[in-house]
Amino acid sequence: MSNQEMVNVTIDGIQLQVAADATILSAAQQAGIRIPTLCFLKDINKIGSCRVCSVEVEGEDGLVAACNNLVRGGMVVTTNSQRVQEFRRTVLDLIISQHGLNSTNFCFSCPKNGACELQAVCRECGVESPSFPAPVKNKPLFDSNPFLQFNPNLCIACQRCVGACNNQACNHTLQTGKRGVRTAILAPFGEDWKSTDCESCGCCAAACPTGAITLKRRNDYREWEVKKTLTTCPHCAVGCQYYLVTKGDKIVDVEEFDGSSNKRRLCVKGRSASFDFVQSEDRLTSPLIKNPETGEFEKATWDEALDLVATKFGQIKQQHGGDALAAFACSRSTNEDIYMLQKMARTVFETNNVDNCARV
Repeated sequence: MSNQEMVNVTIDGIQLQVAADATILSAAQQAGIRIPTLCFLKDINKIGSCRVCSVEVEGEDGLVAACNNLVRGGMVVTTNSQRVQEFRRTVLDLIISQHGLNSTNFCFSCPKNGACELQAVCRECGVESPSFPAPVKNKPLFDSNPFLQFNPNLCIACQRCVGACNNQACNHTLQTGKRGVRTAILAPFGEDWKSTDCESCGCCAAACPTGAITLKRRNDYREWEVKKTLTTCPHCAVGCQYYLVTKGDKIVDVEEFDGSSNKRRLCVKGRSASFDFVQSEDRLTSPLIKNPETGEFEKATWDEALDLVATKFGQIKQQHGGDALAAFACSRSTNEDIYMLQKMARTVFETNNVDNCARV
């Protein structure tokens, strides 16, 4: 049994017992009560900068952020009072006014249109349009990185990208800076991006709730045009899970999944180099056997190719012994496939020459 300290709290009239180190947000989730959030990402970002998750706590004069305030024994919380609703609408109104949502065709041209969390939270809280004049925004697009682009005009300074880079990818490349009194995101996607520690893993783009940081290939599709299929990344044997995003019969993207080995993280290879080969015009679709007369490779059946390989291996083993052969496994192979390969090497080839290319 766990010896974890528990406390009793009341949220929207529901009495429940939660761990003493739980936040108001996680306690509400345990009770099945939804509190909207924008800057919060579990285990990644909980700075409470957007204040969308603010709630009333009995005995407190002001509203408090649910994402980073811990519960305490006897706490009474109200998550959806008129005061809370009006506060959230005001906060969102200020955010989208600064964001520039009253610009012509702003959302329609955004690569995150249909998948924008800012849009979704505004709809949930009943905010349809900004009340304040939009600032003039003409900051340049940073897009020298081959995979990622940063449009500072769309940034709401929620700092989720910084949290993803620091706490999820543990790369500490993205940082916050100041532009006068305002917080600015320093994203290393300009012309000097190669001189930075950025690994182009894309965790920042996955964390961004708007179209500020996006993968460039998002410009080729919109959310309502695609379907997603859960699978395992084929690039190495770690077993990271993600969704293949397909538009028609073409793979256009991947989207991270909370798998047991990757916890919503992906590397640059998994996110940006694990699927393009499927549609490559250079991809081999059948075995090739060299014609001894012409010296050219010609298409063959799998039976013909496997028979040829087995015959050649048999001849080498008969003439030079098993140690003339070696088994070299691909690091993309599964543990089960590699086990079968080494078993075949030791029992059929009669050799202990077994290796693979997993050197990282």
